[in-house]
Amino acid sequence: MKYITKYKSPNYNSRNKSIIKFIIIHYTALKNTAEAISILCNKRKKVSSHYLISTNGAVFNLVNDKFRAWHAGESFWQNFTDINSISIGIELDYNPFGKNNKFSSKMISSLKKLIIKLKNKYNIDQNNILAHSDIAPFRKKDPGKHFPWKSLAFSKIIPNFKKLRKDDIKVIENWFYINNLKTKKQQIIFVLTFIGYDTRNVNKNYKLYNRLKNAYKNRYLNGVDKMNNNLIYNTLIKHLHFLLTKNKINLLHNLMVR
Repeated sequence: MKYITKYKSPNYNSRNKSIIKFIIIHYTALKNTAEAISILCNKRKKVSSHYLISTNGAVFNLVNDKFRAWHAGESFWQNFTDINSISIGIELDYNPFGKNNKFSSKMISSLKKLIIKLKNKYNIDQNNILAHSDIAPFRKKDPGKHFPWKSLAFSKIIPNFKKLRKDDIKVIENWFYINNLKTKKQQIIFVLTFIGYDTRNVNKNYKLYNRLKNAYKNRYLNGVDKMNNNLIYNTLIKHLHFLLTKNKINLLHNLMVR
């Protein structure tokens, strides 16, 4: 895979020997690739990404992988709060309110190739291909509700959750009941926490709770406009089951040790 390397961002620092664990997908929300490059490579802006993909599929390598680019901002995932040190940031030349408001087939093709290359190079788990809105759900929306996550799942780059048997659902729901997670809200927050989301302040803040659910909906139920607690709950149960059984370890044992 060829990169365009003639533009380099000065906005980076050392990873301090941190291991790369995550890939974070962003959109620029800017006019075009040229404007994105001018901002990502501007020392005064103090923002950068490792890669930028244009609408025509060109891939710009702005920061060497070995350095800590400044793309994630204030963020949280699986109790990590310095996401920049352990991730690679990919910006897409996309603006939901601009002329570049489509994820072109060439862009997505290049993105898939880049993710596969990075996954193999750094042994990144498919569960660790994340949206900016996953790690910062209360302040970020990118890559947005129109990003084609299903296409990435079809290409086996990210997980594709299967329909569950009634017995599997019953095991999970019985565990919820035994552990006093009796309301849908309690169960939803538990699973979101298990996945990795920041749920530290959502129990008593209805606004943050709704923002978090909306971030999950846009990621895993994109195409669904209205908030539907039952649909979110059912998807979360499939998500939880996938995480617990991907290594073929007993479902109930996994839940008990958590």
